[in-house]
Amino acid sequence: MNQTAAHPHLAAAVVVHNGRVLIVRRSYRERFLPGAWGVPCGKLEPGETPEAGALRELKEETGLLGAVVAHTGSASFLSDYQGRRVRNHQENFLVRPLTLDVVLPSPDQAYRWARPAELADAGVDAYNLGVIRQVFGGRLDASGLRTMTARYGYQGLAPTPFTSPKTVPARRVRQDTRPVRGESWAADRPARRGRR
Repeated sequence: MNQTAAHPHLAAAVVVHNGRVLIVRRSYRERFLPGAWGVPCGKLEPGETPEAGALRELKEETGLLGAVVAHTGSASFLSDYQGRRVRNHQENFLVRPLTLDVVLPSPDQAYRWARPAELADAGVDAYNLGVIRQVFGGRLDASGLRTMTARYGYQGLAPTPFTSPKTVPARRVRQDTRPVRGESWAADRPARRGRR
């Protein structure tokens, strides 16, 4: 019997740099949506805020550090988990990258910085396109980029300052390894301020 249960809360990071969006292909070994292209996203940990969760997931899935620019909206979807229908609630955030050295946790993954108009052809599914559209005012074209700039005051078209990978802690993720979980300073505002 399939029952619907209100369950996980998730957070997604829509990372925009120089007018391009970071998309990541999931590992083919994943149970949920293997090989799918989308934005970094995952479940919140107990007591974690959605903003902190989005930045943690970004770091775990790409090795990037980021700063939340704005909450862009919410989304929900149903999925099957252990024979039950589960309603997932997701908070979405526009994120400015603080580093640009992408390191993926699995060798069968890939990433790409794509212009908004290229996302559908890049294999991004309808759900993730909807999440990304929230950032761009509903349009994945130049008009959407202008809307994003006006709405959030974030110059997604202009180069943004970022921290050189050389200034990231020495424990930095190496190729084909998952980020160290103890490096939570990126999501901790007081610690992050102290590093500037």
